[in-house]
Amino acid sequence: MPETETRPAVVALLCDSDFKYRRDTKTWSHIDGRPFTKEEQTTALNATRDEFEEFAAQHTRYMEYLRTTEEAPEALQRFLAPFMDQLTKKTLGNAVELMDEAERAQLDQLLGRMTEPPRRFTAYTF
Repeated sequence: MPETETRPAVVALLCDSDFKYRRDTKTWSHIDGRPFTKEEQTTALNATRDEFEEFAAQHTRYMEYLRTTEEAPEALQRFLAPFMDQLTKKTLGNAVELMDEAERAQLDQLLGRMTEPPRRFTAYTF
């Protein structure tokens, strides 16, 4: 079977689809509700299996990103617990003083997940 090349523009279109059929336009829609043009609908319907699989893989990674964002507060508490156990005066500043560089980087990552609003799902971002 000949290999097909995955077209990034087609994957991007699939990533921007909500796959709800609109009776008024006889097309799917973009995530923001705009109906597909006839050309976009044709492109989406002619997407290859590889392009749908690439879209699915990206969507799976996005769902994992959302899960880790939702779980960030609990993950932060689990991460800080061993440091807090070592302290008499339990403050974040004192806990940071006990951390090595890699642990501080992990703390920054967890804090970022909690403070930054979740990103939208877009092609080739996740």
